[in-house]
Amino acid sequence: DKIAQQVLQQLAALERQVFDFLGYQWAPILANFLHIIIVILGLFGTIQYRPRYIVVYAIWTAVWVTWNIFIICFYLEVGGLSKDSELLTFNISRHQSWWSENGPGCVRKEASMSGIRGLDNHSYISVIGCALEYRYIEVMHSSFQILIALVGFVYACYVVSVFTEEEDSFDFIGGFDPFPLYHVNEKPTNLLFKQTYLPA
Repeated sequence: DKIAQQVLQQLAALERQVFDFLGYQWAPILANFLHIIIVILGLFGTIQYRPRYIVVYAIWTAVWVTWNIFIICFYLEVGGLSKDSELLTFNISRHQSWWSENGPGCVRKEASMSGIRGLDNHSYISVIGCALEYRYIEVMHSSFQILIALVGFVYACYVVSVFTEEEDSFDFIGGFDPFPLYHVNEKPTNLLFKQTYLPA
């Protein structure tokens, strides 16, 4: 069901948005926000029979898949990308993914660095014992988003085709035809049979 698929997609996007907020990942936060808006638009289009909204949603799914492929490449450090760069935070902070310190099995330890000049009252944070490295968690998140988006794209194309067929069939039987195939002649019946008499 198209509506159920979009609701699932919405929930997955909201879940991802929460963890990106916790990690101060500003680029993904903006992308997730836009994605949530477009999914709502697609849901509205499905319920209200608005094919144009669904077409916008279908186009966005292609963009969303591309974005998530980029995220996968970023965390797997493909093509010169580095997961330790500040690209996703717009270079305004050094925050990383929330999962880097809070993943399954991770233990966060702080060590004082007061003995080092210039770093008094600061602490060094180390994370050990993670059962799964955070970048793989991010890759799984993006892979799941791609899977849902592809399913959504197929559903969107199907729904648009159904709506279009319904509109075409309605037009065919004269639903929107301002001049119906069978129309009543508005001339009075007596005028049809009126004879013209010429003077002798």
